[in-house]
Amino acid sequence: MDLGISGLASGFDWKSLVSQLADVERAPERSLQTQQRAINQRNTAFGSLKTQLAALQAKIAALKDATLFDARTAATSNSAIGSATANSGTALGAYAFKITQLATAAAIKGTTDVGGALSPTDDVTGAVLGNAGFATNVTAGTFSVNGKKVEIATSDTLQAVFDKISAATGGAVTGRYDSATDSIQLTGSSPIVLGTATDTSNFLQVTNLGNNGTNTVSSRERMGSVRTGVTMASANLRTAITDGGSGQGEFKINGVSISYNATTDSIADVLSRINNSSAGVNAAYDSINDRFTLTNRDTGDIGVGLEDVTGNFLAATGLGAGELQRGKNLLYTVNDSAELSSLSNKITEGSSGVTGLSATALAEGSFTVTVDSDRSAIKTAITDFVAEYNKTQSLINTQVASSTDAKGKVTAGVLAGDPEASDLTGQLRRMVAAVLGSSSGVKSLDALGFGSNGNDDQLSTTDLTKLDAALQDNLTGVKELFAGGSGGLAGKLNDYLDKVIGDDGTLVKHQATLTSQSSAIDTQIADLERWVVARSDQMTASFVAMEAAQQRINQQLAYLSKTFGS
Repeated sequence: MDLGISGLASGFDWKSLVSQLADVERAPERSLQTQQRAINQRNTAFGSLKTQLAALQAKIAALKDATLFDARTAATSNSAIGSATANSGTALGAYAFKITQLATAAAIKGTTDVGGALSPTDDVTGAVLGNAGFATNVTAGTFSVNGKKVEIATSDTLQAVFDKISAATGGAVTGRYDSATDSIQLTGSSPIVLGTATDTSNFLQVTNLGNNGTNTVSSRERMGSVRTGVTMASANLRTAITDGGSGQGEFKINGVSISYNATTDSIADVLSRINNSSAGVNAAYDSINDRFTLTNRDTGDIGVGLEDVTGNFLAATGLGAGELQRGKNLLYTVNDSAELSSLSNKITEGSSGVTGLSATALAEGSFTVTVDSDRSAIKTAITDFVAEYNKTQSLINTQVASSTDAKGKVTAGVLAGDPEASDLTGQLRRMVAAVLGSSSGVKSLDALGFGSNGNDDQLSTTDLTKLDAALQDNLTGVKELFAGGSGGLAGKLNDYLDKVIGDDGTLVKHQATLTSQSSAIDTQIADLERWVVARSDQMTASFVAMEAAQQRINQQLAYLSKTFGS
């Protein structure tokens, strides 16, 4: 029999009694929990206030920085010719720029015709379209000669294509390849007409064959071109690329080493390697002129250094014997000065001599840069500060004020009566209303139109005409108000907030005290709960013993009743 079941032997629900007694004994715990909730609510309220004060201090920091009031704007008269920016401290005024020459980049133009011919001889029975050194890959499909369709595949040889042209035209048009000129020639018994709107192969375009109204049509340019996407051995260069025989070819561009393997690398691989290096150039292959180029990434009249170290990559690609196309420096004047120059189209104070002013030339011509104070940025910083101040005071007022509901019940704010919160709102109000000893004529926020509205601790923001006038006519005075003297208004407010929310600030210490009080209550509640549990366990043990005794009595009574009952 489970004697822990309440009243099983005695018929008395002692567990309910134990529970009720324990609930009564927990009354001090509930009182402590009520105190703790109030403490935690105050701590949370101070945490919100601390966050808001940090936001206010960030706005104050912007006004505390004197360079804000030296900020400049740079307006350009002709944005198509140039643009400009001005740093703090740039002298106010107009700067007339005249651009007579833009900067351009220098380039190495490699020798032309570096690609090999389609075939070393006139015999093109082995020149397969898919492998031939055309500048553009030939696509399979059809093209038209004298209105007759000629269907080709990339596996056809060039001779097979000539045979198909002859067969399609009934022998009226024949084709041949001239290795001396690396060109294709079509000859007909009458004027040849090439192509229709339904052609699907690009053969005529790739081979540069076009109508001329005569019986003979020839390629307008050499056919052979470099195949950059295959290994160098199959690249169709006039001069084969070697790597010294060890697969460790090397050349240098502007002193930067580029390695290659003539057996496994393609020319495209090497060009990509150049472009991704620190050599400062862009490498490319010009299939129209059949030559390689290296173009400086930086503009200006500067050269490009080239050197084959192991192998002949630069020589074989024609870059080694290429011609330097010199870059140009930017040439300009400022306010009719002597001609100035710059390697780039960026004009800095280093080249122009105008402190803090930077300009970018976009085209040849003239433009004027007008440098003025950045009043818009200053106004935004001031109005942002006032808005954050009002938000701070509103939050404090919400936390300390009492409210009355429709039934007349008064509810005090979380921080009502707290001297820390009351002192904070009063101190902030007195500081923003203070008249500073400035000689500039702008001695208070009220002089800028930010006076008290007479109802609460908010600053009025409805009329900013005084602020606009002061920024226009007395910017020095506005600067002195916020950032002058011994720190100005912004400095004084910042120092005060440091004492409130800094590492050792009063509010931080206040929160630490509240946190400590809450933790102490946790300890008290835990101690009380252990005592209540111990008392409940003691009473439960007593009642279980009672149930055991009652059970023995019941058993004895049953025995006696059975023995003497008759």
